[in-house]
Amino acid sequence: MIRRGCLNQEGATALTKHARKAPRPQAVERPQSATIEVPLPVLGAFASIECSYFELCIRAGQQVLDAMMEQDRTELCGPRGKHDPERRAGRAGTPASEVTLGGRRVRLTRPRVRSQAGHELELPSFAFAAHRDPLDAQTVTAVACGISTRKYARSLDSLPDEVSERSTSKSAVSRRYVALTTTQLTAWLTTPLGDRHFPIVLIDGIILGDHTVLIALGIDGAGKKQSLGLREGHTEHRRVVKALLRDLVDRGLDPDRARLFVIDGATALSSAIRAVFGSLGAIQRCQLHKQRNILGHLPERLHANVTSRLRDAWNAGDVALAHRQLKRLATSLETDHPGAAASVREGLDETLTLQRLGLQGVLYKKLRTTNAIENFNSSIATYSRNVKRWRSGTMVVRWVSAAIVEAEKTFRRVHGWRDITTLVSALAVLEATEEASTKRVA
Repeated sequence: MIRRGCLNQEGATALTKHARKAPRPQAVERPQSATIEVPLPVLGAFASIECSYFELCIRAGQQVLDAMMEQDRTELCGPRGKHDPERRAGRAGTPASEVTLGGRRVRLTRPRVRSQAGHELELPSFAFAAHRDPLDAQTVTAVACGISTRKYARSLDSLPDEVSERSTSKSAVSRRYVALTTTQLTAWLTTPLGDRHFPIVLIDGIILGDHTVLIALGIDGAGKKQSLGLREGHTEHRRVVKALLRDLVDRGLDPDRARLFVIDGATALSSAIRAVFGSLGAIQRCQLHKQRNILGHLPERLHANVTSRLRDAWNAGDVALAHRQLKRLATSLETDHPGAAASVREGLDETLTLQRLGLQGVLYKKLRTTNAIENFNSSIATYSRNVKRWRSGTMVVRWVSAAIVEAEKTFRRVHGWRDITTLVSALAVLEATEEASTKRVA
């Protein structure tokens, strides 16, 4: 016992010496805080399991906000009941106001402050709670999740009976969505493309009501996708396509650089690309669309054989061999099925552009069809599935642009993107050939 006491005494002595060597703690200014009392019901607090806890949180949150606003007013006006000749403002009642809460506007009373000159002063806590940006974000998120404007109010958590809400009706949600998407559309369509080079551009159209919207999807050298622009029209007319391409050029898409265009085979698309980009626009027609067009001229008993011969040609590494195989297929169909033979010959060279550029592997499989942009269009159709009637072209463009912004959040690099350098090198050879041809003509 004595030895143990000595150890304790020595330990205490060592601890005391160590404490004396430590520097004195510096005084730290405590942050301002507001103290509130939240009454918690002891009996019956959870009589209704469905709503009591949420209502308890709402009431507690209201008291916290009231305490914060009162603290802001005290800092501006000084303590209540004490005369201060140097005060900057005075109390001016508690008018009715609104704050944003859970995707709606909630009514409450706020403290009012006026400066000595009679000007209204803003309370920081109230300004933060009343900001409308969270309300806009909730609206866009609800629409993106497939909630219609009629069911928007039902998607929100219910409030206590004594709390009145606003901005949840169908018309209010629609007006808010229209205003937000209009601003978003204007900013998106006028943003320059910058110095970013897109060696691959996919173009396809989506039909919504009586309107057709052409969409251009770009892929840069790192395999990253970006929506380049859109244009609304009645059909995929040549003029509509040219207007889209001219807009892309005006916003920064260099027309003097060669690039690959992947399209579904519409004649208007090919014609417009040649008119704007000339021979620098390498066109790859979707092989899947071409296969469907050919099989549409044939009886079902020939589908398997023709499909196999088409795949053998398009999977051949040698473009000359693939060309001969397709020519041979067209000749074999000429007598009994001249329509199918003509379909094979029509645009034959444009279905072999990727092979001509020396592209193989995974990237070749991804660019031989328009599946990438068609999946993109499918997400746009899913986004706008709740629209029952398209009132105007402006409405169509707004919804498509909002769907594009939402779909871009899920964009990933195209598979096989490391082979894009091979494509860029082949396009550089095409540029050099075009430049030499231009010099000869000059």
